[in-house]
Amino acid sequence: MRVFLDTNVLVSALTARGLSAEVLQVVLAEHDLVVGERVLGELRRVLKQKMRVADRAIREAEAFLRLQGDVVETATRPALKIRDPADAYVLAEAIAGRANVLVTGDKDLLDIAAKAPLPILTPRGFWTLLRANPE
Repeated sequence: MRVFLDTNVLVSALTARGLSAEVLQVVLAEHDLVVGERVLGELRRVLKQKMRVADRAIREAEAFLRLQGDVVETATRPALKIRDPADAYVLAEAIAGRANVLVTGDKDLLDIAAKAPLPILTPRGFWTLLRANPE
């Protein structure tokens, strides 16, 4: 399965133990990780400004994700209306990357899940899906 992880999931996975870290581990071990350039840019910003992670650690995390994942360089914004315009590009990257699922904790993306062209799940919802359908 091709799995697109949103910035908030990646930040949690890289900075704390817990469900998001487990989700990242299982995606890396058993599935195909898809990440987007915009998400990587936001990840750098959040890790530096909000989480106060050292520049070297940020570079290493980004290099690791680029090595392990398929990186979507460009994506066309979908016509689907989303409250936060930045979230439209997250969805666009997931679609352009041919992801089977977008995993996020973002309320705006979760609110449009029923209308989206691919499943949008919380980390808990994705975890439940994986455990219900082990491959």
